[in-house]
Amino acid sequence: MSHFIQLHILTTYAAANLNRDDTGKPKTLKFGGAERLRISSQSLKRAYRTSDLFAGLLPDGLGKRSTAFADALVKALIARGLSEDEAITRAEAVIDNDRLGKVKKGKARTEQLVHLGPDELTLLNDLAERLAQAELPDLKGLTVLKHKPRAADIAMFGRMLADNSGYNVEAAVQVAHAFTTHRVTVEDDYYTAVDDFKNEDREQDRGAGFIGIHQFGAGLFYLYININADLLLSNLSGDRELAKATLRALIESAAKVSPTGKQNTFASRSRAGYILEEIGQEAPRSLAPAFQTPVGSQGENDYFSASIKRLEGLRDRFARAYGDDLESHTLNIEEENSKGLSDLIAAAQAVIDRI
Repeated sequence: MSHFIQLHILTTYAAANLNRDDTGKPKTLKFGGAERLRISSQSLKRAYRTSDLFAGLLPDGLGKRSTAFADALVKALIARGLSEDEAITRAEAVIDNDRLGKVKKGKARTEQLVHLGPDELTLLNDLAERLAQAELPDLKGLTVLKHKPRAADIAMFGRMLADNSGYNVEAAVQVAHAFTTHRVTVEDDYYTAVDDFKNEDREQDRGAGFIGIHQFGAGLFYLYININADLLLSNLSGDRELAKATLRALIESAAKVSPTGKQNTFASRSRAGYILEEIGQEAPRSLAPAFQTPVGSQGENDYFSASIKRLEGLRDRFARAYGDDLESHTLNIEEENSKGLSDLIAAAQAVIDRI
């Protein structure tokens, strides 16, 4: 049986538009017949893996995702004395060998986003040296791809190569879409921008230089994250220290990092107010059903306390019904004797030693 680390997180955001749709409106969700604000899992994972916090905790353990690796290879070959046409021909041969798409003159890009780990990026540099030889080397078995790259972000969130599935990596971390525990109405913010020169000229009209509308919302978000610790360790080829560092980076990011959407407009930075961490070999389950009936619809005024009560109540009912045997740790900023984030991280890291 795999060991699972489950995180149930409550975070409050005042006026914000952290994750918007194609019209600029905050993303929403209809749940329990009520509209809620929503933050997609893609937005959350992107915010985590590109944050300064993540980079600081995993300085040598993060990959890069791009379509431009072919372009980098072409430039490296040109720098070693090859003509552009020859560089493209040789780079294309390697990309074809890895089945990552085509390389075209003037636009050396793979047809799909490719996520490479730091060890694979090193191989890319070594590959340029081999490809720059007078004669094109035998490409059989020549690849930069590894089945288990040494990259924490790939180990956590997976990798999919549509045309070369042998190098896919199954994600060890599942991140749900965060949503508000209560009903929310998206609001409009009418704003103007003043033209300073025009404003100083008494003969000019007093109209604004620009008029626009922002949309925003506010609320208490519930986020569920499920970590398969066994798969995480396997994806990192058994590197226990890197697995522990990865867990720390993920848990700290989930507690401290906010998505980047409209931050210059709303400065919507926040930290988790409540985290319930559950550890065990039971089949994982979200506690999202606790909020199918929106908080506030039953007369609750303190949404934070009511949401915690809902979460813990559903957890206890699941335990009575299914006999869950889970180790629990709770961070609650409203309680003086609450565990700290470091305690939750230490408990999660201890799981790695038990595998």
